[in-house]
Parts: sequence; structure tokens; C-alpha cells
Amino acid sequence: MTDALKIGIAGLGTVGSALFRAITTRHNMLADICGREIVITAVSARSRNRDRGFSLDGVNWYDDPVAMAREADIDVFVELMGGEGDPALAAATAALAAGRHVVTANKAMLARHGVELAKLAESNGVLLNFEAAVAGGIPVIKAMRESLTGNSVQRIYGILNGTCNYILTRMQRDNLGFAECLAEAQRLGYAEADPAFDIEGNDTAHKLSILTSLAFGTQIAADEVYVEGITNISIDDIHAADELGYRIKLLGVALKTGTGIEQRVHPTMVPKGSMIAQVEGVTNAVTIEADILGELMLSGPGAGGDATASAVLGDVADIAKSRPGHQHAPALGRPAAKLEPYQRAQIQSHEGGYFISLKVDDRAGVFASIATKMADNGISLESIVQRARPGGAADGPQTVILVTHATTESKVRSAVGAIKGEGYLSGEPQVIRIERTREG
Repeated sequence: MTDALKIGIAGLGTVGSALFRAITTRHNMLADICGREIVITAVSARSRNRDRGFSLDGVNWYDDPVAMAREADIDVFVELMGGEGDPALAAATAALAAGRHVVTANKAMLARHGVELAKLAESNGVLLNFEAAVAGGIPVIKAMRESLTGNSVQRIYGILNGTCNYILTRMQRDNLGFAECLAEAQRLGYAEADPAFDIEGNDTAHKLSILTSLAFGTQIAADEVYVEGITNISIDDIHAADELGYRIKLLGVALKTGTGIEQRVHPTMVPKGSMIAQVEGVTNAVTIEADILGELMLSGPGAGGDATASAVLGDVADIAKSRPGHQHAPALGRPAAKLEPYQRAQIQSHEGGYFISLKVDDRAGVFASIATKMADNGISLESIVQRARPGGAADGPQTVILVTHATTESKVRSAVGAIKGEGYLSGEPQVIRIERTREG
């Protein structure tokens, strides 16, 4: 049997600990599958004395992960510390420069520095694997980097954050408000104490930027993603969507147009009958639209120690199966030097149209004014509905729901701005895109 593959793990939190247990308890099975043993020879973490439920006897401890990456007797450096900067970046850079393979679950680091790290890996003839960085245990990176070779991807979209999907699912299913569902997510460990990165859409944006690079052969451009979170989604929006035949999901969407690439993260209405509308709770899902294959949807656990550790272990096993002289696949699907500069697409009509909710004073001429402002901006309306007041109240603002045909964001914002200037609105308008999806 070939010499053992020696790995070092930096970060022994939830994922790192799950990975350690998986490798040590499945030692013989992994050796049979990979044709060589996988052995943990070094670790680095914040606390050496913390009880993690397993022994570190016989494993070299490093207080400094960068020193471990540079000096330890390892073949693979597994980075599970997180964060877009140091020490994660410094350690990954040191490992690649030293000719060691790197496996990481760090989407923030890849979104900011993925192209540079890919170039370093290629120049040193080693692998940079990151299946766990996007959609947890779903093998979407491998599918795009390997299985879809030769396909031209037109669009990729999906639910990439379990926290947001859990909150929106609970709001819809149990008729609860956003704040109550967020608190429940925090209690169950699905949301951080400070959930802003998730609920404001930034986590999804990082993941989407990586998928965009793989899909379209462009440099990673995390700063070019249009981002809206779910903090403004109300139970009234959930009800209105339901009545119109939709579910609200936070989607990351990237598509290729004749003028460039469009990347966006925002709450989205999807038809109840679509496959992605059925994805509930903390589950993630990614749909890829390609010219040869057609549509492929992958769904599964998007987060959690075991799901993420499973993806990391798969990356480690791929390295264990490779042999000296084997040609490694480029980290981002094609050589980093051949990635095209990112070109942002020009504004175009959104095919699915828009949902617009307005709270208006109950007085004559309001409907006519709204319709006029829409027409003045070249917006065609599919429907305009006045909803009954909550609880059958006799007075107070009424809710008017508009559903548009295909139109541009700029036209919608211009029309809404004009309506706001008329003085009959109460509160801020709600604007949500309706996405064209595959029916289930």
C-alpha cells in the first residue's frame, strides 16, 4: 500500500472535531477506499486543554497554524478556522507555498482571495479543494468542476443559507413573525448570536461569487453581487405570496447575458409548484442550467458539523486517491491565469417580473394614480389587487398588491419613488422579485 497521507487540521471547532472523529473512526474503511491510510499527524486550535471528546495523544500540537502549515510533517493542510484574513489566509498561503495540498471550508477567504490562492496552488503543483465552502455537504463544487466539463452554464441559482431558509420556512408554515423565528433559530443553534452576516445576505453572496467563477470562467467578484437580506420580510408578505401561489426564499442567482454576468442575492418569490419551493428548513439547494445537461438540482444539508466535515473528508479522500505525476484539476475549473475579468451585465428586464406591496390611504383616486405611475415608467401590470384590512378593520391603510410583467429594476424603483411622492403611502413599499423556476 502507498505511504499514508498525513494531514494537519487547523481549527478544532464543530467541523474540525467532526472531521477528526470521522477520520479516526473510519480509518480502515478509508484506507480500503483510497488505497492508502489517512493519518492525522498535526493539529492547531485556540485551546489545547479543551475537552473535545477525543484524545490528541500522538498528534503534534501547534499553537501557531502558520507554523504548522509551513513546518509540520504533513501532506495536506486542512483550514477550518474561518475568516477572510489571517491567520487563515496566512496559513493557507504558507501551506501552498511549501508544496502542501490545502482543503478549506472557508468561503469568506475564497471569495476575497480565491484566485490568488488558486494561482499559488497551480504554480506549486498542489490542490486547493473547497467543496465544503459552498452548500455544506452538497457536492456542487465537484459537479461544476468535473461532472459538467464541456457544458456551457447559462444560469445558476439556489438556497445557499440554511439560517434564512429556516426562518422563512417557519414564518410560512407556522404563521410566525420574523423576530420570533430568528430567536428560535438562535436557540436551536441555526443562527449565530449576531446573525447579521446570514440574514443580511452576505454569506450567500460569498458562496454565490465562488459558484459564479466556476460557472462562467470569470475571476471571483464578491463585491459585484447585489445583496438584499430578509430582515424586511413580514408575515403579511408571506401571506400575500401564498395567496398568489408563491413561496418566498432567499436566493442567490447568477446568469450570463450578452453584456456580462449578473449576480444577485435577494428575497425571491418562487411558484409553489417549483422544486425549489419545496426545500424547507436548514436544507440548501442549487440549480444549474446548462446547454448539454439541461437542468440539474442538488439538494441536501447545507451546514452543520457532520455535513461540512463530510465534504471536507471527500476532498481529503480525493487527494489520497491521486498519485504522483497525476494532473490536478484547476481549483476554479480552469487555470487561474485564464479566468476572464469579471464584467458586470448591463441592466435588463427581469423575466419573472416583480411583486410590489403598498400600504395606502383609503381615498379616491389612489388606484388610478398607482396605475398611471406604473404606465409612465413603461411597466405593464399582470395584476393589481386590494387586500382586505387585517381582522376586518373598518378604517386605516389598505394594502395594494401589484404583480408586474418583465421589467427592469430601475423602472420599478422609479415608479415606486414617484408613488411615494404622492403622499398617500403609509410606511415603506415592499418590492420582491419573482423568479422563473422549473416546475416540480
